[in-house]
Amino acid sequence: MLAQRLYTDTKKITIEEVPIPKPGPGEVLIKIAYCGICHSDLSLIDGNFPPQLPVITQGHECAGEIAELGPGVDGWEVGDKVIPVSGRACRECRECRRGNFGGCMNTQLMAFAYDGAWAQYAVTPAAGMTRVPEGVPMDQAAILADAVATPFGAVKRTGKVSLGNAVGVWGLGGIGTHIVQLAKLAGAVPVIGLDINDEVLERAKELGADYVFRSDDPELMDKIREATGGRMIDVAFDAVGIKQTFRQAIESLDFHGRAILVGLSGQDMEGGPLLNFGLQQKQALGHLGYRPVDIYLLAELIKAGRLDLSRSVSKVIPLRDIEKGIDMVHNKVGNPIRIVVDPWAETAEEVEANYKKMSENA
Repeated sequence: MLAQRLYTDTKKITIEEVPIPKPGPGEVLIKIAYCGICHSDLSLIDGNFPPQLPVITQGHECAGEIAELGPGVDGWEVGDKVIPVSGRACRECRECRRGNFGGCMNTQLMAFAYDGAWAQYAVTPAAGMTRVPEGVPMDQAAILADAVATPFGAVKRTGKVSLGNAVGVWGLGGIGTHIVQLAKLAGAVPVIGLDINDEVLERAKELGADYVFRSDDPELMDKIREATGGRMIDVAFDAVGIKQTFRQAIESLDFHGRAILVGLSGQDMEGGPLLNFGLQQKQALGHLGYRPVDIYLLAELIKAGRLDLSRSVSKVIPLRDIEKGIDMVHNKVGNPIRIVVDPWAETAEEVEANYKKMSENA
C-alpha cells in the first residue's frame, strides 16, 4: 500500500510502498477513504512535539471501511463504514489499572505513538469506533475525530456552555470555526468571533457568529462590552493558545466566567492581575481531546441536519501531494478550515472523480 512516512530525526517526508498491516487482537484494518491534515500533525514535523518513533505514518482524522477484523472483534463486519478514535489506552497507568481506560493518563495517540492514516490502510482499535450513519459524507465523517470532536468536548464538557451564555472565540481556523458553530447550537447568545484575519472573520459571521471583531483592536473590550449589553463573556475559548490571546480571553470574562484553553503552544501563561482574577472568581481551564461518544453525537447531528459541515472541507488532495497540503495548512493558504487527503487518487482529476462518487453514494 501507499503511505506517507515521516523520518523524525531528519524531518524528511516520503511516500512509500509499505506492507499492509495486519490487525491484532481487538483491532481492525480500515481501508481509508479520507484523512484530514491537523495542526497537531504539523507539530511533529516542526519539532514542537517530541517524537516517539524514528519513523511513522501520520494522520489521525480519518474515516473508511473495515477491510479485516482482528481476533476477538465482535459486532462489526467487513464493509462497515466507520470513524476510529485517534488514540488508545496505555493499559499501564493507574487509571487503566482501575479499568478506567477512557481516563488513561498516558493515552497513546494515533500518528504519534503508532502509525496513522495518511495511507491507504490503517490498523486501529475496534473499541470506540463510530459507525458512519447513512447520508453523512465520508470526508465530513473523517474530520469529526478531532477537528470537530475536540471543539464539541470543549463547548459541552469543559466550557459547559448553556442557553444564553455569552461566548467569545479567539482564533477562527479549523478548531475555532467549529467552536463558533457548536456554541451557537448549544444556545449561546451572543457568539463573538475574534481574529486578525478579515476573511476568516467574515466566514465566521456567515457560519453563525453574531459579532466578529479584530483581536488587535485597541477598543476590543469596549466592543465586547457593548455587544453583550455590558455583561462581558461567560465562556471564552482560546483556539490559538498564545500568551496574548489567552490574556484577552481572561480579561473579557464576566464574574464567574470561564476561559478555556484549546490551542497549545510552549509559551508561558499570563492571566493579568491576580487580584481581579480572584475577586471576580474567574476560572482558567485547559481542554484536550474528546470522548468516543462525542463522535457518535456529532454524526447524529449531521444526519439530522442540525450541524452543517459542508464548508469545513476546504480542499481534497491526493496522498502524493501531502507535502503541498502540509504547506497550505502551515502557511494558511486560502485560510482552510480542513484539508483532507484522498489516499487512492493519483491526480487532482482522480480526486474530483472519487469525490463525486462519494457524494453520490452518501
